[in-house]
Amino acid sequence: MPTIFDALRESHETQRSLCRKLMRSPPHSERRIEVFTALRIELAAHAAAEERYLYVPVLMHDAGLHVSRHAQHEHHEIDELVEKLQTTDHNGRGWMATVKKLSHEVHHHLREEETKFFQVSGRILNATQKERLTNRYRRDYARMVKSLREG
Repeated sequence: MPTIFDALRESHETQRSLCRKLMRSPPHSERRIEVFTALRIELAAHAAAEERYLYVPVLMHDAGLHVSRHAQHEHHEIDELVEKLQTTDHNGRGWMATVKKLSHEVHHHLREEETKFFQVSGRILNATQKERLTNRYRRDYARMVKSLREG
């Protein structure tokens, strides 16, 4: 039975792929905007559902307090970079420099989450919780993607 960690890793792979595609996107192209939009939606939907259905339950335990706060802080840093990209010319050098920083931050966060946070939270949550949280995460993630695409 898949766990919440399996569901999160699926989104992590999508994020990594979209970051690579955005880094290779040609300036003055519709493709650049499409990939950025897809990445923006993926990051936002993933972060919202992950914070609700993994960070919060783990945050309720002393052993999960530090890692949850740290992971939320990294989500906030990523959000700020995405906001900056939304208000900057997509064809300028400054935009691509921010994309590089975003890609670096996303990769760092995912690597740290998979090697540290998942281990701590895996010890905190029991099998039933992991299964239940998986279903809740997937539903909320899909709802968020839909909402962000429509908005």
